[in-house]
Amino acid sequence: MDVLLSSLLGFGVGLLAENGGEWAVHKYLLHGWGSRRGSFWSYHLYEHHAVAAANDMVDAGYRQWPLRWNAQGKEALVLAVILALHLPLFWLAPAYAAGVYFGVACYYQRHRRAHLDADWARRHLPWHYAHHMRPGRDDCWCVSWPWFDRLLRVLRRSACS
Repeated sequence: MDVLLSSLLGFGVGLLAENGGEWAVHKYLLHGWGSRRGSFWSYHLYEHHAVAAANDMVDAGYRQWPLRWNAQGKEALVLAVILALHLPLFWLAPAYAAGVYFGVACYYQRHRRAHLDADWARRHLPWHYAHHMRPGRDDCWCVSWPWFDRLLRVLRRSACS
């Protein structure tokens, strides 16, 4: 029973850590450093956001294989690096690492689907839809689940309506 409980706790903490990392990467790297043209992170604002804004949330780049040097390929590279950095944790804290890996997989699946189907995004990820489609996108940093947006009180109620 102790193993099951510690595994569930580790998995939950891993999911929460992934969501916090998602929040921080999105806010500080993708929108912070990414606001500087020419930085590696600028793909997010000047490619991904520009395309989504021009096409009512849809980013057709997600229809292609992600191993290209475009916004989706750079996103896949960043996710692969995150997963590689967490790989050693499978020996130290396997449930935690599994939570992180599961969170990253959910992030990618949900983010990709949101940018291929705007109606789905409006229904299932209204905070992410608002992040892209509302002027002044200075909130709604989470994609998968808005846990850290709520925890840090940066999610405006109007963003989810």
